[in-house]
Amino acid sequence: MSGEHLNAQARVVLTGLDADGKSTFISDGNTTTRTAQPGFTVMDVWQFDSLPVDVLAPSTLGADPVIDPPKNGLVVRLASFPPDSEFDAEGYKESLDAFHGADSHDGDASTDGGVWHLTDTIDVVTVLTGELWAVTETGETLLKPGDTVVNRGIKHIWSNRTSEPVLIIATMMAGTR
Repeated sequence: MSGEHLNAQARVVLTGLDADGKSTFISDGNTTTRTAQPGFTVMDVWQFDSLPVDVLAPSTLGADPVIDPPKNGLVVRLASFPPDSEFDAEGYKESLDAFHGADSHDGDASTDGGVWHLTDTIDVVTVLTGELWAVTETGETLLKPGDTVVNRGIKHIWSNRTSEPVLIIATMMAGTR
């Protein structure tokens, strides 16, 4: 079904302390920091602005997801990508632009599909469901559920060569060059 990735949701269960100092569940529901775009759906689940952080500090997520984490912080997000058969380079670039990531791509699409992009981040990306090809300028590797790639601020493309959406979790930490 075309556009299935647009339906992806991320449930966040938050723990904390009650009035008596006992561990408890504070909230339970879908993240409100979400964007569903033609190129991907992103659901941010937690963010903080710097390390170390008080363990009971609230998330610093805003209403809209932003591609880069805070300058000294990190963001944890889930993302769903449609199959390459639904890929549209212009739609992907527009998706990055809407995600405040216009400076993350140079507009170049690969000959196999995908738009080359990079960020000043270290991204720990794990496939949860589906399959995803991680493509660099010199090679590619297939990631299956449970596989993790650590992207260290390099130019790359994500390629979903199956007929189903893929779901990943990414912890993105701010980096410098």
